Amino acid sequence: MILDGNDPSAITAAARAVRSGALLGLPTETVYGLAADASSDAAVAQIFAAKGRPSDHPLIVHVANAQGIAHFASEVPGFAQKLVDAFWPGPLTLILPRLPGVATAATGGQNSVGLRCPAHPVAHALLEACAAPANGTDQGGPPVWGVAAPSANRFGRVSPTTAQHVQDELGADLLVLDGGPCGVGIESTIVDCTRGVPVLLRPGAITRAQIAAACGITPLSKEDLPALTPRASGTLEAHYAPAAKVRLMDAKALQTSLDLLGAEAAHIAIYARSALRSHSSRLVLRRMPDDAAATAQQLFAVLRGFDDEGVKLIWIEAPPASPDWEGVRDRLQRAAAA
Repeated sequence: MILDGNDPSAITAAARAVRSGALLGLPTETVYGLAADASSDAAVAQIFAAKGRPSDHPLIVHVANAQGIAHFASEVPGFAQKLVDAFWPGPLTLILPRLPGVATAATGGQNSVGLRCPAHPVAHALLEACAAPANGTDQGGPPVWGVAAPSANRFGRVSPTTAQHVQDELGADLLVLDGGPCGVGIESTIVDCTRGVPVLLRPGAITRAQIAAACGITPLSKEDLPALTPRASGTLEAHYAPAAKVRLMDAKALQTSLDLLGAEAAHIAIYARSALRSHSSRLVLRRMPDDAAATAQQLFAVLRGFDDEGVKLIWIEAPPASPDWEGVRDRLQRAAAA
């Protein structure tokens, strides 16, 4: 069931559902999440079951504000606090030392926890309603200080960026708050803050340069400190994959492939910035924006649209190697590895 996220009564109903241990499709500025009470192992188990996700693959916990950190993390290093001050609410997840006995299932049993404060107004309203003292009538149940909310899709598949994507993926019985299309379109940047320096585990809309400027330390890559790297959401080699096979190519290779196939080219979708020539009318063509942020915002919707067209192959022009495209490159490389 899809509810209007701008309707206060829908927020009340959604908060009641979360407090009762149910699952909820939740809009954020990045992608739609599949949310449940992070402190309830039983509720979190439903997330893993619905997604078909391994139970040792940790989830990100979403909190209403920076004060929510104290309910889940035992320590906030100084550089991490600077990142909170600079980017929360927003598309940044911080991996912090976990308080013992808290959110055990949501963290996959690790001694660290991924925390984020989303900027989407519907997500913020839901989180505030969940954490408010129960009045016994509207919300009911104990306060929920944070919700675990991985992307609301089957494990390893393309993340949803609209409420309809969530319903198409997980069924009409799931309660979904509709907050419109996601503004960022790819998952949050993840920074590990458990090893004395910031370590970038997953790139996103917030770039390495922005992280360095905010905390005064250039983030390392996870390859720089491979030992003891905590598991984190969306960091598997193969992820974010449509049903069709994805292949990344430069513009020259794309054009050469089209020329070789000629008029026989069919069941292929192409997503490219460059102008390409084709002799076939049976291709599905979509132009990639020249801007990284615009591409990120539409990327997952484009991949889902290609699947809806029934194509067998998706050929994508490789993004530029510049820092602003790092998040898009990451998602496409993982999609192509599936």
